[in-house]
Amino acid sequence: MIDHVRDLASVREATQRLIDAAAALDNAALAEPSRLPGWTRGHVLAHVSRNADALVNVLRGLPMYKDGATRDADIERDSGRPLDVQLADLRESAERFLAEGTEPGDWERTVELRNGVTDSASRIPFRRWVEVDLHHVDLGVGYELEDLPDEFTEREITFLADRWSGRPDVPPVTLRTYEGGPSWTTGGTEGTPVVLEGSFADLLGWLSGRGEKGAHLAVLSGSGLPELPPL
Repeated sequence: MIDHVRDLASVREATQRLIDAAAALDNAALAEPSRLPGWTRGHVLAHVSRNADALVNVLRGLPMYKDGATRDADIERDSGRPLDVQLADLRESAERFLAEGTEPGDWERTVELRNGVTDSASRIPFRRWVEVDLHHVDLGVGYELEDLPDEFTEREITFLADRWSGRPDVPPVTLRTYEGGPSWTTGGTEGTPVVLEGSFADLLGWLSGRGEKGAHLAVLSGSGLPELPPL
């Protein structure tokens, strides 16, 4: 069962980790490329801040963003700000989101995100946690997929496996871990089934298009590592 209160506490912890890491940078480092194609570290931090405000909108029943062009323009606008401004925005936008999360409400209601995607309000804190922690990895400042909390990694694998389920452009895939524990299935019904095995971090990297992107996964059966569409 999803516990939004517990997830909000995890968001707060993840946000502080991100802020502490960003505070160790300087303006020149913010202008350097992140691990996301075409984005500097400043773009990543700007996106994390604007995502907090967007998820406040979601919880209030408003459109997440005015439109895609405005979302992109806001990130571009904020990407070149100096470090002290970026840090202040990270803190203030995070507090706005966390404050909204403490407001009483029906956490079982359905809310709408981008592109017509809907979800339970109770899952929004975890979605925010994903934004904060995965984009921390994207900064390329020493926080890696292997450093993510175990609970986070397992839940995000489950979420992404579900996201790719039923996709006709992805063959049937079974995911297993070296460490034991759960397994997952994803993909569609067409094509040769594939069985992949690896660490939790490598499975998450493949599903999210990060890190080595599945380069260290063992293909136990099938014709090779499938290529996933962009997130």
